[in-house]
Amino acid sequence: MIDCETEINQGRRFAFGRNWLRFGQLIDEERIALARRSLESALGTTDLTGRSFLDIGCGSGLFSLAALRMGARVRSFDYDPESVRAAEKVRQEFAPDSDWTIGCASILDGAFVRQLDRADIVYSWGVLHHTGALWPAMEAACGLVAPGGTLYVSIYNDQGAESRIWTSVKRRYNRSGSMGRRLLLTGSMLYLGRNYPARAALTLAQRVRGTAGARVPRPRGMSRKHDLVDWVGGYPFEVATPEEVFSFCRERGFALRHLKTCKGGIGCNEFVFDRAAATGG
Repeated sequence: MIDCETEINQGRRFAFGRNWLRFGQLIDEERIALARRSLESALGTTDLTGRSFLDIGCGSGLFSLAALRMGARVRSFDYDPESVRAAEKVRQEFAPDSDWTIGCASILDGAFVRQLDRADIVYSWGVLHHTGALWPAMEAACGLVAPGGTLYVSIYNDQGAESRIWTSVKRRYNRSGSMGRRLLLTGSMLYLGRNYPARAALTLAQRVRGTAGARVPRPRGMSRKHDLVDWVGGYPFEVATPEEVFSFCRERGFALRHLKTCKGGIGCNEFVFDRAAATGG
């Protein structure tokens, strides 16, 4: 199995971890509070005391930390070693003596997945579509939810032809040098902001100065600048319609409790499913 660093060097994978390490420098109590608020809203509770929380593809570790603050026992893992480093830095700074374990692994590694305990909440926001095997990754995530537990995932929305164009952009980004990447980022930002030209021009000027969206938290505590890089570079890249995700999970004994779509546009559709309490679904 080819490792993450080799895939990045071959231009077959975006360096998600490097982006998360940079974003991690921005994490503060305000961003943690926003992340926690988004978890509370989707899960419908403010208290996870006594519950286990599995974060598949933990990235910066921000949402693992938010779940920890809500009282959960947290286990996180990520395929990218740099993401693991980013999460470990967040743990050291904000939760040094906590019930939070972090490891480097892939959700597509069957041997690793089989040794995991089932969790009360399995969380994977914007990750499974970057594995290169979306539906096997979804299958593995579903299997890790304990009976009566919760699956919380977000998957990129299928926009048909436009999604295929973005796939080409992302592939080219990861095979380009630094100048090519800058051009793709700039062009993508102007395209995404085409309906708000003044705002796009201002963001471009800020980006040239290296300040675009860096200090003003987005919803969920994220950063506009780092989200842009993640969007343009995020490869492998797969998409699904809300109906496909719903049908896939329903067939495996899950009932939809929460849905937040991107209204047919670019971005992720967010799902919270409850698993039947009986082990047979």
